[in-house]
Amino acid sequence: MKSIGSLWNYAALLSVLACAGERTPGAVDSARVQASPSVAEADAGKTILFLGTSLTAGLGLDPDSAYPILIQRKLDSAGMKYRVVNAGSSGETSSGLLRRIDWLLQQKLDVVVIETGANDGLRGVPVSAMRDNLKEIIVRIRAEQPWVTIALIQMEALPNMGAAYTRDFHNAFPALAREQNVPLLPFLLDGVAGVRELNQGDGIHPNEEGERIVAQNVWKALKPLLR
Repeated sequence: MKSIGSLWNYAALLSVLACAGERTPGAVDSARVQASPSVAEADAGKTILFLGTSLTAGLGLDPDSAYPILIQRKLDSAGMKYRVVNAGSSGETSSGLLRRIDWLLQQKLDVVVIETGANDGLRGVPVSAMRDNLKEIIVRIRAEQPWVTIALIQMEALPNMGAAYTRDFHNAFPALAREQNVPLLPFLLDGVAGVRELNQGDGIHPNEEGERIVAQNVWKALKPLLR
């Protein structure tokens, strides 16, 4: 994988910050939660909830092109009877996700995939605070639905915050995954970040071709957890 310094640049940072207004929980978030149409939905007994930022929501793409929906298609093709729910929200920080997690847990779940932290990094949120938020999210999920399989997606910080911050940010994810005994999925944008042809005009959010690579990144690591 390329170094983080070669993945994103400061101009891209500014463009993301311009569209990263954090949403509030409740009615607004309910409009963002999308259950995918699925041939297996009628008799599927299990649900996968994807939590995340605009990268999970599929900002700038047709809703059917967001990577969680592409994973639904892979599930259907493999005959795996899961229903995907996309609860990505543009501008979400770890604290924002923590505020709405109780609302999202009102439905019965079997698998929860957590993608957050990118916007924390953009705002320079202390790594310790982000990690505490992620830990509390995991703890609350287990307290409400202890049977749920939880997976955490590795995210990275831009280099403009300094080498120490970037290093600590990266290390927070595997450390928390070990502490909480949850699988750590690879960096979401591996093979996509920094590749102009795979991203939209802002240089951050994948285009449809890039989104297919993102979906494959997640699918490769997630599929073994579903068996």
